[in-house]
Amino acid sequence: MIRKIIYVIFTLTLIGCTNSQWKQTGDGVIIQLTGKGELSTKQMKLSVVNEHVIHVSATPDKFSEEPSMVVEKQTSTIPWQVTEEKNQLILETASLRAHVNLSTGEVLFTDLEGNTLLQENKGGGKSFEAIEIDGTPGYSIRQVFESPDDEAFYGLGQHQADEFNYKGKNEELFQYNTKVSIPFFVSNKNYGILWDNYSLTKFGDVRDYEQLSQFKLYDVSGTEGGLTATYYVDSDTSNVFVSRMENKIDYENLETVKHFPENFPFNNSTIVWEGDLQAKESGTHRFLLYYAGYTKIWIDGQLMADRWRTAWNPSVAKFGVDMEAGKRHHIRLEWQPDGGVSYIGLRALSPVNEEEQNKLSLYAEMGDQLDYYFIKGESMDGVIKGYRSITGKAQVMPKWSMGFWQSRERYKTQDELLNTLKEFRRRRIPIDNIVLDWSYWPEDAWGSHEFDAARFPDPEGMVKQVHDMNAKIMISVWPKFYHTTEHYKEFDEKGWMFQRAVKDSIRDWIGKGYIGSFYDAYSAGARELFWNQMQEHLYTKGFDAWWMDASEPDILSNASIDYRKALMSPTAMGSGAKYFNTYSLVNAMAIYNGQRSVDNDTRVFLLTRSGFSGLQKYGAVTWSGDIGTCWEDYKAQISAGLNHSMSGNPYWTMDIGGFCVQKRFEQAKEGSEDMNEWRELNTRWTQFGAFVPLFRTHGQYPYREVYHIAPESDPAYQTIVYYSKLRYRLMPYIYSMAGWVYLNDYTIMRPMVMDFGYDVKVNDLGDQYMFGPSLLAAPVYTYKARSREVYFPKQTGWYDFYTGTYYDGGRRATIAAPYERMPLFVKAGSIIPVGEELQYASEKPEAPVTLYVYGGEDISFSLYEDEGTNYNYEKGKYSTITFTYNDTTKELTIGQREGTFDGMISQRTFHIVLIDKDKTTGFDQHPRPDKTVTYNGSALTLQLQ
Repeated sequence: MIRKIIYVIFTLTLIGCTNSQWKQTGDGVIIQLTGKGELSTKQMKLSVVNEHVIHVSATPDKFSEEPSMVVEKQTSTIPWQVTEEKNQLILETASLRAHVNLSTGEVLFTDLEGNTLLQENKGGGKSFEAIEIDGTPGYSIRQVFESPDDEAFYGLGQHQADEFNYKGKNEELFQYNTKVSIPFFVSNKNYGILWDNYSLTKFGDVRDYEQLSQFKLYDVSGTEGGLTATYYVDSDTSNVFVSRMENKIDYENLETVKHFPENFPFNNSTIVWEGDLQAKESGTHRFLLYYAGYTKIWIDGQLMADRWRTAWNPSVAKFGVDMEAGKRHHIRLEWQPDGGVSYIGLRALSPVNEEEQNKLSLYAEMGDQLDYYFIKGESMDGVIKGYRSITGKAQVMPKWSMGFWQSRERYKTQDELLNTLKEFRRRRIPIDNIVLDWSYWPEDAWGSHEFDAARFPDPEGMVKQVHDMNAKIMISVWPKFYHTTEHYKEFDEKGWMFQRAVKDSIRDWIGKGYIGSFYDAYSAGARELFWNQMQEHLYTKGFDAWWMDASEPDILSNASIDYRKALMSPTAMGSGAKYFNTYSLVNAMAIYNGQRSVDNDTRVFLLTRSGFSGLQKYGAVTWSGDIGTCWEDYKAQISAGLNHSMSGNPYWTMDIGGFCVQKRFEQAKEGSEDMNEWRELNTRWTQFGAFVPLFRTHGQYPYREVYHIAPESDPAYQTIVYYSKLRYRLMPYIYSMAGWVYLNDYTIMRPMVMDFGYDVKVNDLGDQYMFGPSLLAAPVYTYKARSREVYFPKQTGWYDFYTGTYYDGGRRATIAAPYERMPLFVKAGSIIPVGEELQYASEKPEAPVTLYVYGGEDISFSLYEDEGTNYNYEKGKYSTITFTYNDTTKELTIGQREGTFDGMISQRTFHIVLIDKDKTTGFDQHPRPDKTVTYNGSALTLQLQ
């Protein structure tokens, strides 16, 4: 029986159709509910955004008229229909249905065959709590959904606890250095949720982690009341400054560190907390360790974490402990602060019923109403495409940006910067971009955008010299202004500065310490002024890209969350608490819109330390902040980058080698174990870094140029240069993916679950990934490791990139990983276009391209090309050439070129190398082409065997 679906495009004559409980609107329905209690849901609205996206709103009062900061206004009208059946309202598009229970407001999303995609918790799962912050009323909001046992969740931005699949886990979403919070996630059931709220948000358990005082605590002698906290003046455990009982370990911010023992000398000190914990409930207790310095924690003799972070930039570790009510569990926490006062804390959540813990729960501290967008896709790529359809497309990044970036904290003079670039060119190490980090201004003039003339006597000439060496230059611009600068005064007279930091006389860490604050980027006028100042002082000098540092905003590092909200309150839009997570979005908007308003012929490039939903439409790349030079931070970047990619923004990067340096590496001597480890850490990290969307190195001393890391004869030097050159040889492959980002809403850095979700073994696989459609990257993140386990998903085969060795799918294998090589594999049924060696991305545009064709499956690949630096591709000025391989006939078809652009190379040479199970060869073996053809844009077919 074929059911005839009648789609109705509602017109003005239909708007307002009602029954006793609901009425149609131009894009959906409004439903009246009779929930009990003042804060129960009284009204719901379901709006059809497009055939794949439905917007759900709910309120205990009336709907807000404030437009979304994230979701772009939709102008298209698509067909949909609404029907009522047995107390159910059914809203249907050409792709999905939303069923609403007219008694409870509970929403069920299904496909057109009736298969459940997502279901709200029984009764609707919505809850509201009235709240008022800074005189602004609103609601704390929660939505709970059912979630089957085999579901997995990815996204939520970029976090540092090295968690990949968020099913059953908890994550607090707020912005901070190294932490990027994006309230969007993707399910392996091929749907996504955009939580359209801007305040502090919680995924999972809504409770705050509690202090250790929730347990019965016993010191080392067995006395109840707290743990024994022993403060040693140095590593000599006989030199005790003080020993005392403490019932909590809470030294996490500038306020709580005041509770350390008075006058304790932190330099070279050691603090140990030891004793027993006794839980009130049985079950898994989830611990959150907040640490800076060298930190180790054991529970019942088991090492739960062994970490390091620099003193001023803490990180987090998470672990669970199964505890039995009434039973003591021994705890020992050893901590060595990293220099001066550092930060340490340990909190825990008591057990939650497993069924509840595994549900999908979203909570927001403050909002006018509940808003979420349900996005259906046929695949995870389809979900992300749906997300970008409502939050904005990502652009094609300039071709030069896909090359290598050299940076350090910091080039203190223009000669340092220029000489570095000259040395790269002299050594013939490829490079496209060099970075001028912060403090190029006079010491007392942060925010002036002026150069210290003693160190940068000719900034415009410096930029020209960079360009003359066929490179680009990025410059750091903060939204921060000292209150004595003219720029600050320009903002302040309009009421466009956050005032609290100045009123509280907060001094920063520069010189004697200077007072300043951040501009209010929530004001349209302030955004325009911010760009005008940048244009006048910087853009006119020819700078190519913008480094938007501290965009959380980091007005005061290590302040408590409550004080951070106060420091950015009020905004031009309202309470800082309400808009807490969105500063990077409006700040990026200022530069993107500003630059395109004066120069629409040059692609905008922003590098920002924070991010939010929709940031991708502003030419923005997020980097993972001031991470540490340690193996655990390196490993955490793999899962962090993968989840960021699943959060809708395809452009992500990190500081290769880590930003903050352990003192043992700063002081390492030639031939020492610390020096060996430093070089291996940078080598392994570079291998990984060559296979993320943006390839860049940055950090504090020791200097990060490869020739400062190791001499030319060292394997570290040789390997780093090898991967730099390989990155450039892969430029046709990489830049094609940048094109797909715009044309197809593609994701470049891909968790295995995106392409092999049919294989359940990839659901939790967060330490290997696909770089594009073909390359499987398996970074090595353990010191002295010379092998690692790799999982090859089933239903396909795999070739070793370097040697061509073939592996069947559906199995794990221990793969050799010599110092010089990171395990890298090619999926069977792949075409990888490879170019010649380059010194910069736009060199040799006419050079031959070698097509590496990997047999085993039919495959196609679309080579994308355009002018590389402008927005003409938005007008259709680009070309694609589709290569198609038939594995049965061994025929390769080079399709007709589609499209054209100014400067396009009309005639190309393609070399073809065929690799299959019976003819294995690898990239490092320099294979000879099987065929060479001249291509003039017309289709041709080649027999490869």
